[in-house]
Order: sequence, then structure tokens, then C-alpha cells
Amino acid sequence: MRISYRTNVVFRPLTILLSLLIALLGTQSILAQAPKMDRGPMPKMPLQIKPDPRVQQRKYHFAATNEDLSYVLYVSSKVTKDKKNPLIVALHGMGGDGNFLVRDRLVDLAEEGGYIVVGPLGYNVTGWYGSPVIAMGGRPIEPPNLAELSEKDVLTVLDMMRKEFNIDEKRTYLLGHSMGGAGTLFLGSKYPSNWAAIASIAPAAFLMQNDRKDYLGKIKNANLPVVVVQGDKDTVVPPVNTRTWVDTMKETGMKYEYKELPGGDHGTVISDGMPDIFKFFADHPKASIQ
Repeated sequence: MRISYRTNVVFRPLTILLSLLIALLGTQSILAQAPKMDRGPMPKMPLQIKPDPRVQQRKYHFAATNEDLSYVLYVSSKVTKDKKNPLIVALHGMGGDGNFLVRDRLVDLAEEGGYIVVGPLGYNVTGWYGSPVIAMGGRPIEPPNLAELSEKDVLTVLDMMRKEFNIDEKRTYLLGHSMGGAGTLFLGSKYPSNWAAIASIAPAAFLMQNDRKDYLGKIKNANLPVVVVQGDKDTVVPPVNTRTWVDTMKETGMKYEYKELPGGDHGTVISDGMPDIFKFFADHPKASIQ
């Protein structure tokens, strides 16, 4: 029996965790300036969820720190070695791992579309994938180079996929939810040539807010299409925050689509937004924008 996102059972711990984050930061600080972190209790992490049985649980040796890091992998039955196959790199939200994102409807659509989907850990469950790290409770960031390691983990896993499978460079995509949504905007702007298109779901890009024109300018200059998905009832990443990013996308004239889902919250937006994301990816192979 699979857990439905609609029940909100799966994402209640994540919603509580990120709601606490919002409370600590303060809405005005998020929207106006880099927020000041107040000290407070540290939520228990990592969060746990029963993996989708179709998804592989893997590890690899991360040479940068001499550790074994986990990642999750789904390979459609339509993937073969004798043809180029599309790849999605999926970045999970804060506190969890790839199993919170690579599951259920995403896997259904990946199977149908013949995708390989890989979900790196991002070094740890609060790594932020190279984007500015939010330290919960005002505690020091550990390790100090966490953002660098988190970014390197994603790029290492991407390289591993290219070596293991016959990957279509013209159909390699990046998507992320919440913390992963911020990471998607960051890695999309820093390494635009890696991706045919990117998808950011309810991006918790609070510490990127003031510099969004710089991030989006790099994405625009690379002619990289972006789809943003947001629930209008999201209390963790408020819609007003995401709309400021979308307004800037419109101002810069970049290629983007914005899907705001009526009644969507921070958990349901993942499953409900996937059909739009997969359609956007299918419509935007790299060959079509060169």
C-alpha cells in the first residue's frame, strides 16, 4: 500500500520542520533581506520514510571526505544501452533524503517516459546543494564547507550516471523541491550547460532572494528554460515569495512557465505538479533551444 501525498502523512514532519524555519526567519526578513537566525531548538533529523519499492537504494564512496554517501535511483524498463536515455537529477527537501521525492507519481511518470531518475543526498540532509546554507537554530554550519560538499555530491552523482548509462545530453534535466528547489535555481545558474531544462518546486530560496536577478540572469543568458510549481496554500514557502522570482523571470524575458496549484500545500504540490513538470521537460530537449 503506497502512501498518498494527499493524506499529508508523508510530509507532516517536513512541514513542521520547515514551518519552524519560517517562524525563526520571519516573513519580512525573508522577503526584504537576508534573515537573521534566532537560536532555538534543533528539529530531529533525518526524517524517515518507507522507500518506494521500485527505487534502488545505493551508496558510493565520496573521495572528497572519504565517506560512503547514499543516493536513490530509478531506471525505467524502457531504458536500454543501445539508445540515448533521458536523465532527471532530483534534489530533495530539507531533513529528508531522495526517497521523499523519487517515489509514487514521479516514478510512474518516469517509467512512462523512459527516464532514469537519480536523487543524490546532497552530502547530508541539510546540505542545500551549493546554495546559501540556512543553519537551523543559529547553530554553526557543520562542516564549514557544507555547501561546497553538497554541490560536489550532486555533480559527482551526475558524472556517475553518465558513466553507467547511455545518457542523452540533450535530455538531462534538474528538478528540486523546497531546499532542493533553491538548489535547482543555484545549480541551474552555475552549470546551465548541464541541463536541457530545470524545474523548481516551492523553492525555499530565502537567502538567494536579494540576488535573484543575478541567478536568473545567468539562466537567461544560457537560454535555459525553467518551470516553477507552487501551491497557493503553502505556509512553508509562501506563494508571495515564489511570485517575486516569477516576476523577475518575466521582467528579464527568460523562458519560463509558472504553475500555481489551487489548494496546493508544501507536500501535495510535489505529486500534483509532476505532470506539468514532465510535460515541460518533454517539450524542452536541448536541441529545441539551440
